[in-house]
Amino acid sequence: MSMIRSFYLQKWAYYLAGLASLVYVVSYFYPPLLVVGHGILVLGALALLMDVVLLYSRTNGLAGGREVPDRLSNGDINQVRIRVISRYSFPVTIRVFEELPYQLHTGHWERKLRVDKEGVGRVDYQVRPTVRGEYQFGNINLFVSSPLRLVERRYVLAARHLVKVYPAFLQLRRYQLLAATDRLQEAGAKRIRRLGHSLEFEQIKEYIRGDDYRTINWKATGKRGDLMVNNYTDEKSQQIYSIINKGRVMKMPFGGLSLLDYAINASLVLSHVSLARQDKAGLITLSQQVDDFVPADKKPGQMNQLQEALYGQQTDFLEPDFEKLYSLVRSRITHRSLLLLFTNFESLESLQRDLNSLKRIARYHLLLVVFFENTELASLIRQPASSIEEIYIKTIAEKYAFEKRLMVKELYRHGILSILTSPENLTVNTVNKYLELKTRMSI
Repeated sequence: MSMIRSFYLQKWAYYLAGLASLVYVVSYFYPPLLVVGHGILVLGALALLMDVVLLYSRTNGLAGGREVPDRLSNGDINQVRIRVISRYSFPVTIRVFEELPYQLHTGHWERKLRVDKEGVGRVDYQVRPTVRGEYQFGNINLFVSSPLRLVERRYVLAARHLVKVYPAFLQLRRYQLLAATDRLQEAGAKRIRRLGHSLEFEQIKEYIRGDDYRTINWKATGKRGDLMVNNYTDEKSQQIYSIINKGRVMKMPFGGLSLLDYAINASLVLSHVSLARQDKAGLITLSQQVDDFVPADKKPGQMNQLQEALYGQQTDFLEPDFEKLYSLVRSRITHRSLLLLFTNFESLESLQRDLNSLKRIARYHLLLVVFFENTELASLIRQPASSIEEIYIKTIAEKYAFEKRLMVKELYRHGILSILTSPENLTVNTVNKYLELKTRMSI
């Protein structure tokens, strides 16, 4: 970068110029101050020249780059780091301006950094993407100044980087170890009482936290001197399908994410937990057509295939066709499976329109309908009403909230399981229901 384009005066240079101008004005009334004005001007010019020499004595005084993962997790906190290497032989102060992707741009982004002579500095910050897709990070702009603080030199670090934002895969790491060690309750999953010990005996192992005390094998404990428990295994290789409605009702936002994003994140975690338990995970996405169908499997690359399928899903603002979903289920899913339908119903009439198709699907498979509470209505109901208008609004809100509970009863009346949940609790409630159904051997 040329010197002219990278040269910037700091506020202290303008303060010196303003002070010299003030002294010159006063010297018009008091002539002896004219010499003082000349002195300030000369000293300021010398200091400015020295500052320029210090900053431009090295061709490449600063270097560095950005450390960002190749993939970001949608809806989660992701760490980004900027490293700056100084080759100056004196301490410098640096202002860092990051060129964020437009999806993450929230206004003025600036950080200040002080780096010792020939030292290394870093800036750590966090980003929380709320939209899946490609994010283009731009260059890094650095404005460096010496201890004289009169001049800034601009450096532009070429750091353009394309990053893809995938469904919340960071949550998978949270559940991975817990699912493998049967400690999912630490992530919010509830322990469900098993119906007897009709499950298949697998092995005797050492007791670890979370194991059922009733499974302690006292004979093996006496021989080993340590607590030993009988380990029973669930029935494996059952098919678990996540069916995601991509219609307009899933565009509703909550906490920066749409209901579709919450459903995608929950289905990804559920698939990961089911694969860890040796079940087969599959996926269906639905709008006016059945857009994607990933057959249930537990092969090593199944999670990558599901992530790629979920990466580009978007709502199309159309009503889903559940009759086409029924046709696909009858023709492509031949074994009894657990089908989790992530959708939303805002009124009892909207449920009645699709109920016949859901009832037909439930004849052949265990159907679990997952839909959402309207959290805005819940906040309205909790607020006290002090006027006729507020009473009317609160009454309407209670009516719609009551309809949501009626939908649960209506589905249950037709033999269809359901979960009515808030968006932030969707993942935990879904995993809880899956574990409950597995424990009660309902699949």
